[in-house]
Amino acid sequence: MKNDNTPIVKDLVLAGGGHSHVAVLKRFGMKPVPGVRLTLICRDVHTPYSGMLPGYVAGHYSFDDAHIDLGALARFAGARFYHSEVTALDLAGKRVLCDNRPPVPYDVLSINTGSAPRTSDVPGATEAAVPVKPINRFLDRWEALAERSLHHDGPMRIAVVGAGAGGVEILLAIQYRLATLRREAGRTADDIAFDLFSDSPEILPTHNARARRAFEQVLWARGVSVHAGEPVVEVSGNRLRTESGDGIEADEILWVTAAGAPSWPGEAGLEVDAHGFIKVSDTLQSVSHADVFAAGDVASMVNHPRPKSGVFAVRQGKPLARNLDRALRGRAPRPFRPQEKFLSLVTTGDRYAVAGRGDWSVKGRWVWLWKDWIDRRFMRKYNDLPDMAEETPAALPRGLASAEAIKEISAIAMRCGGCGAKVGATVLGRALGGLEPVPRADVLIGLHEPDDAAVVEVPPGKAMVHTVDSFRTMIDDPYLFGKIAANHSLGDIYAMGAEPQTALAVATIPFGIEEKIEDTLTQMMTGAMEVLRDAGAALVGGHTSEGVELTLGFAINGLIDRARVMRKAGMAPGDRLVLTKPLGTGTLFAADMRHKAKGRWIAAALDSMVQSNRKGAECLMAHGAHACTDVTGFGLLGHLVEMIRASEVDVELDLGAIPFLDGAEETVRAGILSSLQPQNLRLRRAIANPAEAAGDPRYPLIFDPQTAGGLLASVPEAEAERCVEELRAMGYSRAAIIGCVRPRSDRLEPVSIRP
Repeated sequence: MKNDNTPIVKDLVLAGGGHSHVAVLKRFGMKPVPGVRLTLICRDVHTPYSGMLPGYVAGHYSFDDAHIDLGALARFAGARFYHSEVTALDLAGKRVLCDNRPPVPYDVLSINTGSAPRTSDVPGATEAAVPVKPINRFLDRWEALAERSLHHDGPMRIAVVGAGAGGVEILLAIQYRLATLRREAGRTADDIAFDLFSDSPEILPTHNARARRAFEQVLWARGVSVHAGEPVVEVSGNRLRTESGDGIEADEILWVTAAGAPSWPGEAGLEVDAHGFIKVSDTLQSVSHADVFAAGDVASMVNHPRPKSGVFAVRQGKPLARNLDRALRGRAPRPFRPQEKFLSLVTTGDRYAVAGRGDWSVKGRWVWLWKDWIDRRFMRKYNDLPDMAEETPAALPRGLASAEAIKEISAIAMRCGGCGAKVGATVLGRALGGLEPVPRADVLIGLHEPDDAAVVEVPPGKAMVHTVDSFRTMIDDPYLFGKIAANHSLGDIYAMGAEPQTALAVATIPFGIEEKIEDTLTQMMTGAMEVLRDAGAALVGGHTSEGVELTLGFAINGLIDRARVMRKAGMAPGDRLVLTKPLGTGTLFAADMRHKAKGRWIAAALDSMVQSNRKGAECLMAHGAHACTDVTGFGLLGHLVEMIRASEVDVELDLGAIPFLDGAEETVRAGILSSLQPQNLRLRRAIANPAEAAGDPRYPLIFDPQTAGGLLASVPEAEAERCVEELRAMGYSRAAIIGCVRPRSDRLEPVSIRP
């Protein structure tokens, strides 16, 4: 996340994380355009490189070898990364519609979402077959297939429909890997049969004769049954029927036929070809909408049709990045002509490959090593990112802003402090107008009333619980940040055993022209409102202002019965310590700021942070928790010490039982810690055996500050196991018993740690 004082003038939205867009992200990371806000929308945190997919399936590459980390790349590019899937476009309103968030506005849109095999062309294939694209979804099925094959008794048959390079490669890679896995397990692979179906009279129809012959020999030697010129016309359950009427039963059917396009570009009104691919000109712009670009498999160059191949998507990356830059600056994009011939490198699964270009072809293990060198060099460009110095705010490039925007930018520079820093009433009204607080009878005057303050009734017999939290964002997604900030603020209410009643928001929005401020505020408050609505808390008002960076906080009021207050005091000897969520957000986001965290680590951390503590608190109370707190900025040890001192007990902590977020141990071992860690570390004086505990590499994580962390409770021993089981069933999958409460001793250090 890059913060500077340059106001946001234009939004460039990248839909999809394909091969072309990774080049765009790298280009904008190296040469950012001041005033342009870059947003990546992608359903996957890691994008697979198609050239290494067969090698990954065959077991020659690890997951990280064969995937580009979009989270780290987006961070490098200064892009907001929205972990969503595009479902539709509003071309008139210039908005991208997603499956799990508010619409995303754009000034310039680029689409690189890839393709999928056309299973709909064959009756029954959509329901029964496994498409190899999108690759990430196929990989989940592949892992399940590999596991199933290890435990399968008796004959097994795998059918691959589609005998182009993709089909041949994936079949041979699967065959090699399954044979390896079964051999390692002491089993034979001779009872696994493979069938390859082609609707053309020969395999690899777009390759030269020498390459085809090489693969015909390999397939024959491997015992693969090739059904050339036998198009599959129907799939029923596990049975394939070909045009000749022949049928075959298969335990798994993989579909690697001609590419198909998503439906939403054409449904939105973009001009598409007969197969639904976006028609683009030589500048990679939509022929019907000049503010929309497209590249890779999802695009069809009307003047230069080419096969759907990762080679062409990679080659389109550089001209796409150049033309997006020019379009944002108000300059005419330049035409691009793709090459007609390209080098193909097709593997046989066993570290052997065949190269071809035109009529030329060679083969051998050295060809595989050559391909491996090319592929690894490509991946290093996007996974080994250079450290970038903080950029000095720059003037907006000429042509970037319209005359109206320039007037607004001038006004931004002259904006006042004090009440003059408030977000304008018109912008605020539009942003909040669509938000509907949860209706509560005890809210007499609320969010949409014109009065100066909210009026809330306290029901008879209830006591009020008040808390407030606020912090600056650690992510570039205002919608997710709104969810996290609201969850974090509600944590204190749940830890007390209270019911949230109302919330007041305090927000700071980065400087920008009105429409950009409105979008940020709308996205953020929509996320927050979803969390508050789930909690039953009504948003009754707040305050918004402009500033350098995005911040959000809430003052929360809750209601509680006097007799049901859960406090930090109350821990009893014999109790077990129950933690509902794993630790590690502090070190992970510190690593993310330095481009040292993997995207899947951050995605998992965000999933944990947006998980509400509401059900967890209900479960802990139902099992008779004696004391409770939420684990936030002071870290596990800091909040635990508060409970210990208030309860006058000692505690034995089991370091090996504490759950940690994926990647947290790796980033701590790399010496990456939160900026708040040194302050929290002062509490080590509460540890009775610091020298022994410090020898464990997980030790620093008990001081790690958490954002929207879980609950820590002292639960009676007889209830603890059942409590954890119920928590896990509720979705707190990493809930655990992490220690026990002991009677107060004479020593000054109340915490002992068992590594």
